[in-house]
Amino acid sequence: MNQNFKLYSQYYDLLYSDKDYPAEVRYIEQLINQYRPESKRILELGSGTGKHANLLAEKNYDILGLERSAEMVAIANKNKLKNVDFKVADITEFQIDQSFDVALSLFHVISYLTDNQSLINTFKNVHHHLNENGLFIFDVWHSTAVNFLVPEQRTKTLQNEVIQITRHANPIINTEQNIVEVNYTIEVKELKDGTTFHIKESHPMRHFSKPEVELLAYATGFEVIHNEEFLGKAIPSAETWGVCYILRKLS
Repeated sequence: MNQNFKLYSQYYDLLYSDKDYPAEVRYIEQLINQYRPESKRILELGSGTGKHANLLAEKNYDILGLERSAEMVAIANKNKLKNVDFKVADITEFQIDQSFDVALSLFHVISYLTDNQSLINTFKNVHHHLNENGLFIFDVWHSTAVNFLVPEQRTKTLQNEVIQITRHANPIINTEQNIVEVNYTIEVKELKDGTTFHIKESHPMRHFSKPEVELLAYATGFEVIHNEEFLGKAIPSAETWGVCYILRKLS
């Protein structure tokens, strides 16, 4: 995923301007209060342009966001609050001289880790940087739903006062590897003069079953203490695309 967001980052916030970040942060805060209410320091993996981090900072958490895209980190650092920082880092191999109460990874960032070694490295890194009984909270694509609903072609169009963006998503399914390769064609139109140009990107996404996450947790020093539909809180089913997992660090 090293080049995926090179140009994409410039239009990321517009593409997801309909995403309810405040609701997601309220949901995460509720999970933290439920499972480790004394938590103050959060490490966010795949922090993007910093929307979640800044909202969490407003709730008196100290946040460090790690993001592989230097372009996204530059955007995030322009708008950060005083108790937030963002660094360019690869979540599979970061080393920071700090410890945290909660590690957080939202918007299916873990699903971008399509090979086993990257997953193991990331989970071990998180374990190393968490305090005693620290939490690892993340959401991933749910295998049962991917196999039942089957990803299909989709188009999304959004605009602001400067540009209009149309994104076409064409998924290719690799059932043997539990991966859906989402191929994007993004058309950017300048509203002032009608100039258009196109960006093409491929985003391989891995989906997970609960036993797979449990095995990964066991192998890297965690226990799965809960899983549920992200935001909706329902028991995961064949119609639950995104599942949130809450892991606790074992001693």
